[in-house]
Amino acid sequence: MIVFDLCCAAGAHRFEAWFASSDSFADQQARGLIACPVCGDSEVAKAIMAPRVGAKSNQQISVAAKPVDAPAAGEPSPELVRKVIAEIAAKQAEMLPQSRWVGRDFASAARAMHEGRAKEDLIHGQASPAEAEALRDDGIAAMPLLVPIVPPDAVN
Repeated sequence: MIVFDLCCAAGAHRFEAWFASSDSFADQQARGLIACPVCGDSEVAKAIMAPRVGAKSNQQISVAAKPVDAPAAGEPSPELVRKVIAEIAAKQAEMLPQSRWVGRDFASAARAMHEGRAKEDLIHGQASPAEAEALRDDGIAAMPLLVPIVPPDAVN
């Protein structure tokens, strides 16, 4: 038995499949019997994969580094994702000291400012999903923080 990493024609979905031999794969591929389990595309091809080479019986087995898959077409690289998340976290850390923590009173404080009962101010705090949905339904601008924070009253 042999395992191949496969991908659909668009290269968007990657999956693996087992075959009796390389010839068996070629035969099934030619007859259109192999399909992507995600999109159903029957034009699949072998994806780039690291070969598995067995060690000699008299050698110690070493743990090889896991191969890093190249991102699919249109997907950002892991390095780019880390960079963007770090930039978001830095911007959020810069903005939080400029706003006031209102804790679990976020929804009522935002509603009071919207209705003119309180002075407009930058605030952050906690709201339940139902409270956040009610604010949105009433046209009150609020958004979740992209990077979770520890509430000031929970810090040691």
